[in-house]
Amino acid sequence: MSVSSSPVVRRLLWVALAAALVLCLAVVALLARQLNVAALPPVASTPAAASAEQVQRGAYLARAGNCAACHTARGGEPYAGGHAIQTPFGPVFAGNLTPDPEHGLGRWSADAFWRAMHHGQSRDGRLLNPVFPYESFTRVSREDSDALYAFLHSLPPVAQPNRPHGLRFPYNTQAALAVWRELYFEPASFQPEPARSAEWNQGAYLVRGLGHCAACHAPRDALGGLQQAGTLSGGLMAAQGWYAPSLHARSEAGVAHWSAQQVVDLLKTGVVHGGGGGVSVMGPMAEVVFQSTQYLNDADLRAMTAYLQALPPIEVAATPEPRATAAQLALGDQVYQQHCVDCHGASGQGAPTAYPALAGNRAVTLASHVNPVQAILSGGFAPATAGNPQPYGMPPYRTLLTDTEVAAVASFIRQSWGNQAGAVTALDVQRVR
Repeated sequence: MSVSSSPVVRRLLWVALAAALVLCLAVVALLARQLNVAALPPVASTPAAASAEQVQRGAYLARAGNCAACHTARGGEPYAGGHAIQTPFGPVFAGNLTPDPEHGLGRWSADAFWRAMHHGQSRDGRLLNPVFPYESFTRVSREDSDALYAFLHSLPPVAQPNRPHGLRFPYNTQAALAVWRELYFEPASFQPEPARSAEWNQGAYLVRGLGHCAACHAPRDALGGLQQAGTLSGGLMAAQGWYAPSLHARSEAGVAHWSAQQVVDLLKTGVVHGGGGGVSVMGPMAEVVFQSTQYLNDADLRAMTAYLQALPPIEVAATPEPRATAAQLALGDQVYQQHCVDCHGASGQGAPTAYPALAGNRAVTLASHVNPVQAILSGGFAPATAGNPQPYGMPPYRTLLTDTEVAAVASFIRQSWGNQAGAVTALDVQRVR
């Protein structure tokens, strides 16, 4: 008697088939629920007329949402799409938002645009990939959604086809998106908190909604879902190569102990002078300041500041920090003297209005070594803004220093001048590369 004809084996096979059938039916049910277009708001067939004031408001909101950063390819036409957004599941290419009728929003109505913003579904009901941050945009008001729509329809149409995403199976299926949405997404609207000031509520609306700060500053799990909904407690930006620090923790990027003007200055100019070499943004946040927050009015910046400064303090759990060896620190000192001391100073003190201090710099002493290593490899560049039009920058050392040398100088600055962060290994550097 063959094994395959054994009653036990046949029974197990039937159980496995039944389980697979139940799973398939469950996925089909989820997909049907998520794709239930009839349950969504109706979509008008023609675009609505817009006033000049509405278009102007929409242009401002597009800046607030930093829409051009994703929807403009390098060297391409504004908002014509094609920019690749890297994810752990493969690249996602941003769509064409110009009013081109074939490839853009030309045939979209304001209702259809609202459906995408609020429900994360396309004009035809297709589920959108959450790289388009509808987890946050769902809180945008209908009035602001209509203003954004009016602005985008005022742009010159660009006949640029949308590129298909490069997602791997099964992440490229509507079934996978349906399951993801069941786990992580529920359409919502912004609800002001009566106990808070109007300024705080405006800041919450911007930070939680169009600003989509949680897209970077909230921790995510292996499927890309928010681990701690409602917090900005930081996390590794998957496939981006940077760590978005916690906005709750004083030891990372919390600003409760700053003055309100310092926070406004950082969002508007990218730098805060004073206290040694001051503070400057770099990496993805430099792009946010360059393309978005520097253009916001002071009232909105102060509202965002009020919200960020009121975030409940959540300190990062302390872990024993590994110490660098004497040999690694000696090599790090050697590299520092050769490449870093002229700008950052013999004591890591930096230079006022030019180079940030490294001594006591929390960007250097983060528990995660990713950002200091990334800055050494890729360079550190503050954004050029109206308030800081010619920022100083640091050149990249990716091709000049070995992994061992980068690890040594990173360990040296993280463990000198009173800094108490962990050592970095050559393997750590290789992973960041």
